[in-house]
Amino acid sequence: MSIPRPVSDSAAAESSTEQKPTARSGAKAGPAKAGPRSGGRSAAKDPAGGPSKQSKPRAAARAKAEPPAPAEPLRATTALPAAFLAASAASAGGVGSTGSTAVASSADGRGAEEAELPQGRFLDRERSWLAFNERVLELAEDPNIPLLERTKFLAIFASNLDEFFMVRVAGLKRRIATGVAQRSASGLQPREVLDQIWRRSRELMARHAATFQQEVLPDLAAEGIELVRWPDLAETEQSRLHTLFRQQIFPVLTPLAVDPAHPFPYISGLSLNLAVVVRNPVSGHKHFARVKVPQLLSRFLEASPQRYVPLEDVMGAHLEELFPGMEVLAHHAFRVTRNEDLEVEEDDTENILKALEKELMRRRFGPPVRLEVEESIDPYILDLLVRELNITEAEVFPLPGPLDLTGLFGIADLDRPELRYPKFVAGTARGLIDVESASQPDIFAAMRERDVLLHHPYDSFSTSVQAFLEQAAADPHVLAIKQTLYRTSGDSPIVDALIDAAESGKQVLVLVEIKARFDEQANIKWARKLEEAGCHVVYGLIGLKTHCKLSLVVRQEGETLRRYSHVGTGNYHPKTARLYEDLGLLTSDPQVGADLSDLFNRLSGYSRRESYRRLLTAPRGLRDGLVARINGEIAHHRAGRPASVKMKVNSIVDEVVIDALYRASQAGVPVDVWVRGICAIRPGVPGLSENVRVRSILGRFLEHSRVFVFGNGGDPEVWIGSADMMHRNLDRRIEALVRVTDPAHRAELNGLLDLGVSDETDSWHLGQDGSWIRHAQDAEGRPLRHVQDLLIDSRRRNRGSAAAR
Repeated sequence: MSIPRPVSDSAAAESSTEQKPTARSGAKAGPAKAGPRSGGRSAAKDPAGGPSKQSKPRAAARAKAEPPAPAEPLRATTALPAAFLAASAASAGGVGSTGSTAVASSADGRGAEEAELPQGRFLDRERSWLAFNERVLELAEDPNIPLLERTKFLAIFASNLDEFFMVRVAGLKRRIATGVAQRSASGLQPREVLDQIWRRSRELMARHAATFQQEVLPDLAAEGIELVRWPDLAETEQSRLHTLFRQQIFPVLTPLAVDPAHPFPYISGLSLNLAVVVRNPVSGHKHFARVKVPQLLSRFLEASPQRYVPLEDVMGAHLEELFPGMEVLAHHAFRVTRNEDLEVEEDDTENILKALEKELMRRRFGPPVRLEVEESIDPYILDLLVRELNITEAEVFPLPGPLDLTGLFGIADLDRPELRYPKFVAGTARGLIDVESASQPDIFAAMRERDVLLHHPYDSFSTSVQAFLEQAAADPHVLAIKQTLYRTSGDSPIVDALIDAAESGKQVLVLVEIKARFDEQANIKWARKLEEAGCHVVYGLIGLKTHCKLSLVVRQEGETLRRYSHVGTGNYHPKTARLYEDLGLLTSDPQVGADLSDLFNRLSGYSRRESYRRLLTAPRGLRDGLVARINGEIAHHRAGRPASVKMKVNSIVDEVVIDALYRASQAGVPVDVWVRGICAIRPGVPGLSENVRVRSILGRFLEHSRVFVFGNGGDPEVWIGSADMMHRNLDRRIEALVRVTDPAHRAELNGLLDLGVSDETDSWHLGQDGSWIRHAQDAEGRPLRHVQDLLIDSRRRNRGSAAAR
């Protein structure tokens, strides 16, 4: 949110109250019973109608063993109810009319037994993403959210949509053009998907503009923050801006004419431009010119205290100075979005770094995928732009000005604390220090004593992960540091610590993922800087992105070497760690240390090791491991033991994983999915997913952690890590999940997921037709608490209690 580009990642999470027991939370599993239970699920009891009598020692022993054998294949369900199919077709353009035969997932996720699941069981990925961004827009529309935060959500919505067109729409168009596009898992043809994207995007962009013009703009004015157009300025304000234009704007402007001697200029992606029509007073001929709005200048200029005007308005008022001797007849703002995804053929490239740099240069010239214009644009100008940019009418989006509301990030950053969320400063994690002090905690001593579970941004990144690496760099007993870097900040203390370590003679291995989307150039810079300092820099495995978040420190302690590890869900990025919700585990457990050593050796050398002690890794093992555990819950349920599946992810579209969840639901296992973004699951479908419920939480922080909890017969098995349930994560990336073993940590994470899906917290609920409904009030109309607010309050109470002691 420049604030990192949220993406795709964008908005964040919300809060809740202390979890109250529900009919679901303490339920024991038993033979599946037909019919709904509280919350639309099937009740689960043991054969005697009461709790399972399995002893705790036996349950604990089972948890340590491999997952139970796969459940017997379920009988095929051949079709969804007619009413559901009709609703699906209406909402998704006929999704229910097609389907596929799924492979019954065995313990390895690749079972050979065929079992037909219902057609139309997957929601469309692209429409689901647009629904996610609609939820972001709903936050901007919410009058209960502080005003400048609503302004920021408007900017986030715009930024998200830019990236969606640059990557997803551009990729879909490319596949259609090359003839490699296939019917989506939802059953839609590629052209149908594209048509729906254009139609739904047009609706959301119009709603976004209306929210800004009719709601946020007047509310800002009521608080003394005015965004006005040039004609609304007072004479003194215009005079001040005249001076500003001549001194700071005019020197950087370059008008580009279009005529037989001057071809139509290249329009860079996401640039804001003025299309200008001028007339020669001598010949009477009209001419077209383009003036680019400088991206390095402030998007909104301050005309007087707390009164702002768009930069393009100031430029438009001074076009006579750019075209002296000509008559300026009209000017209109427009903006082009281009394909900016990268394609690097690594298999044919000896030097990935050089190939990527070449591809980054090519990215600037990707084909256009969207043209935004002001509603008032002259038809002649619009026809010229459409013709020269070679785009279709469907790709033209007329909007009320001003265009490019990503510029609202600057307004949202104004120093008006009363119009923001209350300030929150993260404290040191409880596992590292009991009472706040001026000195940093001894990270290694704390890790020798216990595993430390970190929950950012509620726990400080700087006094935990950053301190871990800084202390390792300065410690003379540390012999080696191994680190993955996917994204990091421009002035990264993590990079500085690694450089300090290398310069002090330590062995430092850094795996820099130079293909991290939209951070490629920054990562190339850091890779070269690290190499110059003496670090061993590698770029991972050919054909795979390294997305796992790992750090390993090897320390000499007496006659032995001890390994200290960090496995996280988020990037080693101090700035985003204050905005993104993420989890991490600091541990000196020998098994985790050995796993990370093996995995780093695989990434930096030649190793085919794919089995680990406390890790699940992709591309081989992670999907299969999760599906085996889902199937294990079916076995637990049938044996009368407690069974459940809970997931917290950014996105879930992988058909194998979703089908495993459907089968668990069919067997009577309750399944909870907390997802921030894309979700292809259809919950609540009778006979398929009536035991599945899906929730989404957005808010102050961007919910980014991935957590997987399995009931495991009463002794929950908990994993955290970097992987989402998407094809790219499970098939084309190096990902890692670590098993959390500390009972208190497992209980904390289990409680977190219960809190996120509780009906007593503010969240969006997904319906079987793909619609998301926000539940922000209880039955009496009282506002529900946000998960994030509850976690903030909890941290403050804990800090107060620790200080009192």
